Amino acid sequence: MAARILSTSAQLLKSFQNLNIACKTTANVIQQKELTVSLLQSALPTVCATRSTSFFNKLPAEDLWRGVVSVSNAGKKRGRGRGAGRKLVKDLNRGQIIGVGSTNIQWPGLNSPIIRGKELVKQQRLPDDPEREKKLIKLRDSMSGFRAMKLSPIDRGWSGTKLPGRSIGPPDPVGEDNFEGFDTIVLENKIVFIMKGNMGRTRRYSVLSVTGNGNGLAGFSLAKGTEVRAALRKSKNRAGQKLMNIKRCDNHTVFHDFFCQFGKTKIFVSKKPEGYGLVCHRAIQAICKVIGIKDLHAKVEGSTNLQHIVKAFFIGLLQQKTHEQIAEEKGLHLVEFRKELGGLPRVVASPNNCRKKEDIEINEVMDFKQYALNDKIVLKRKKFPPFFANTRGYELYLKKREYLRNQDSVRIDLMAHYGELRSFLTDKYPECRPKKFQREKEE
Repeated sequence: MAARILSTSAQLLKSFQNLNIACKTTANVIQQKELTVSLLQSALPTVCATRSTSFFNKLPAEDLWRGVVSVSNAGKKRGRGRGAGRKLVKDLNRGQIIGVGSTNIQWPGLNSPIIRGKELVKQQRLPDDPEREKKLIKLRDSMSGFRAMKLSPIDRGWSGTKLPGRSIGPPDPVGEDNFEGFDTIVLENKIVFIMKGNMGRTRRYSVLSVTGNGNGLAGFSLAKGTEVRAALRKSKNRAGQKLMNIKRCDNHTVFHDFFCQFGKTKIFVSKKPEGYGLVCHRAIQAICKVIGIKDLHAKVEGSTNLQHIVKAFFIGLLQQKTHEQIAEEKGLHLVEFRKELGGLPRVVASPNNCRKKEDIEINEVMDFKQYALNDKIVLKRKKFPPFFANTRGYELYLKKREYLRNQDSVRIDLMAHYGELRSFLTDKYPECRPKKFQREKEE
């Protein structure tokens, strides 16, 4: 019995060993097949979390440049970034043509026609251009740098290409009414800020302009806008709606000297003869140009605020009196003396009822200039003698020239009145005349 059991166990052990060998063989075969399949198949890459978008490809170019060249609000308040804001960028594609590169090849349908006449154009290589790179570099370099706006001298303003002092044309027509013959000049263009609770600090443009037809009709206006063009158009049109009739003397100057004031700005205006020109502040020159005043002298004292100067000058022009009004107010004849007329009197206006000498009061102002300036007096700078006035050499010079002083003016006066050079004794003694030298006649 025991022998049978042992033999049976030995058979079982042998069978288990054979089964283990068979399983190992089967596992090796399967492993080899899997290895062969894995080598033939493509390997999958390792999956990593990546982001394909960034602010470089999400934001437009303008926002990217604004982040580079702009300054924060806190920096602007401290005065930073005044010169920033210009893009330092070059267009590298400028000057290049599609189909033309460093290798000069003729491509039919791209950089050359397909058919030229009756011949079919073929693709071929053309001779290289050695100057191509130099031309491209020169063209790109010309893009960099600041180019000033080119304007004719007539169109320039007070400071080159800036707006103040420039002409922007007549106001826009209103219905069927056109502003023919009008011209508008910009007097002031500045940036102003306003603080609001919902919008914060907003920037606007303030424009002061004056318009006129050059024939005594003019007006001025101050307007603001979010853009320069809008502010210019608004100011120009408002000035055209606020026209005033300015009276002129002989169509070239004012009627009399006058004093005008607005705020701390004081202006003394003087009447000048024809041909004198405009000797005054540049804003007053622009106003006189659109009004039609050609000869004037104006002295500004106190504040030089541009808006105050404009308002004060217009107040003075509107308050001036004509010759007839002055003659009626004083009840006297208005007589004018001009140097160009030889100082001869000329009656320019007469009242309806002229007063007599007995009717004039003792303390009445009879000086015309004092009356026209409303008892104001222009303070003129004292003229100091030259530095050599007290020297010994200058005293000797005056002694030597004493008998010749006023000689030129005396000779002109004698020739004008008597037609010759003579003395106060010439009537009694005819020989008191200068000797006239004559050339001897040749025989």
